[in-house]
Amino acid sequence: MQNKTFVAVAVGLGLISLSACGSGDTKPSADSKTVTLVSHDSWRISKSVLKDFERRTGYKVRNLQDGDAGQAVNKAILTKDNPQGDVFFGVDNTLLSRALDNGLFQPYTAKGLDKVGSQYQLDQAKHRVTPIDYGDICVNYDKAYFSKHKLTPPQSFADLAKPQYKNLLVTENAATSSPGLGFLLGSAAQFGDGGTSRPSEAGSGGGWQDYWKKLKANGVKVVDGWEQAYYQEFSGSSEGKKAGGDRPLVVSYASSPPAEVIYAKKRPSTAPTGVATGTCFRQIEFAGLLSNAKNPKGAKAFIDFLVSKEFQEDMPLNMYVYPVVQGAKVPAEFTEYGPAAEHPETMAPGKIAANRDQWVKSWTSLVLK
Repeated sequence: MQNKTFVAVAVGLGLISLSACGSGDTKPSADSKTVTLVSHDSWRISKSVLKDFERRTGYKVRNLQDGDAGQAVNKAILTKDNPQGDVFFGVDNTLLSRALDNGLFQPYTAKGLDKVGSQYQLDQAKHRVTPIDYGDICVNYDKAYFSKHKLTPPQSFADLAKPQYKNLLVTENAATSSPGLGFLLGSAAQFGDGGTSRPSEAGSGGGWQDYWKKLKANGVKVVDGWEQAYYQEFSGSSEGKKAGGDRPLVVSYASSPPAEVIYAKKRPSTAPTGVATGTCFRQIEFAGLLSNAKNPKGAKAFIDFLVSKEFQEDMPLNMYVYPVVQGAKVPAEFTEYGPAAEHPETMAPGKIAANRDQWVKSWTSLVLK
């Protein structure tokens, strides 16, 4: 789930060579030992897990990281007839329809898919993609700021438009950022489109457009991407404090508070940031076997591995997302400092497909001009 992992800054991800395994101990043939994984920049896995995969299968996995999720998906679509790799990881539900409509993937039913929660399987009819993880895009708040000013942190989309939170929120551009787009979709799910569904006090019957007019009037700041928002503008992150960030509200992830604890030089007893649980939009991330893949056998084995319990339990503290496999353990830091939202906003991929491009265009005209 691009742009939410703190390890991207903490350890500096780049183009790396990996080893991976499939569902059994059968060695691949001599001419098919390389599997190329195409991903966004937040892909990461523990070396010890990779070594285990290598021992069991002999597959070598080359990882090509192609920027953020949107960039990676668009590039994969443009090169689908002669793909860069065999497996694509990182398309989420906000972009899924674009990938499927453009024939990016070929069907494959992964071994172990029966252990994946049905709520994450958004392509059950054709199995062109396999769910791998999920996470919640939510507004985070700086606890110290709200304590100092004796102000109750916002807890809902509607709260963010109230006068007491004027000039406090920074969000990402919905046209250039995955969390920015997710936040826009969350507001559309909450308030509807032009009053067609679920109008509320902030929407006043005018849907998400009216809501964003109110946010703009209330001083929302928009920046290009998550790193700028979180590491430079947000006063609650350790990097934001150093950079002089003065916005105590930021669009980030429910898993951001645990990362603040884990990466602190001296681990605090409580997270310095909190989550406005009524502002969350759920993202689900998928992997798929690329059409025209040169090594489909290795690609299938790798997808099997992605839904194995071994990878699912290794994933949270590497990519700060939650496992989709039933019974996979979640780190204690997640349950203590950043539990997933109980009632996040969601939207069917078909509805996203029908509206996404026009909504982003309207949002850009409304908020940035």
